[in-house]
Amino acid sequence: MAEKRVGLRDLAAHLRPAPAFVLVRPQLGENIGAVARVMLNFGVRELRLVDPRDSWPNPAARGPASGADVVLDEAKAFAALDEALADCRYALATTARPRELLVPVLDPAAAAAECRRRIARGDRVAVLFGAERSGLTNDELLRADAIVSIPVNPAFASLNISQAALVLAYEWAKADDRAGFSSELQSAAPATKEEFEGFMRHLIGALDEVGHFFPAHMRESMEQNLRASFVRAGLTESEVRTLRGVVKSFERARGRRRSHE
Repeated sequence: MAEKRVGLRDLAAHLRPAPAFVLVRPQLGENIGAVARVMLNFGVRELRLVDPRDSWPNPAARGPASGADVVLDEAKAFAALDEALADCRYALATTARPRELLVPVLDPAAAAAECRRRIARGDRVAVLFGAERSGLTNDELLRADAIVSIPVNPAFASLNISQAALVLAYEWAKADDRAGFSSELQSAAPATKEEFEGFMRHLIGALDEVGHFFPAHMRESMEQNLRASFVRAGLTESEVRTLRGVVKSFERARGRRRSHE
């Protein structure tokens, strides 16, 4: 677990700039931890807390954070919303229920795109989330430059704070091209043609051994379908090695069965 957390901390240190998530009057430490988890999932690191009910730090946040300790360790607590927003040039306020306020209303995707545009020019941006029971007050909403309205079922417009954070963090990651992450699959080297062909020969040979290609006149189309499936998968070097290991395991198991016959 310690190695995993060190790795996450190293990764977080290389995240590109992102909005600060500001939780206003959060009540449960568990919810704060859940928000920290989804933040780091999608490349958001800076967490600000305004007047948390149970003070800060709160040990109850650690479990639900699932290792996103870097977010919790660097979280800052403020007595008032104005203090939390003092260094920000642009702020968005989330609500499930649009209200009759004279501020722009954006959907989550448009809000994320605007965040990206402003951060790219050097602005510090914040996204506000209200208390679990009551959300943001009208006065708090008016501290923002725009409202983000999450399109929920109007008959049941109840979102947990971590769920609302997940929607905004996800849209941010999309707008920011996955927030600077390259997944292991994207960054791993694709298999060479030689490696791929070696795997196909190995697989087809093993399938031959068990009489898979039946009836004989269907063999060509069956091989073509197998090949097409693996071509579409875009196998990496590591995946080819893994699959060849699987085939070898089946071959060994078959050899053991033969030895007992």
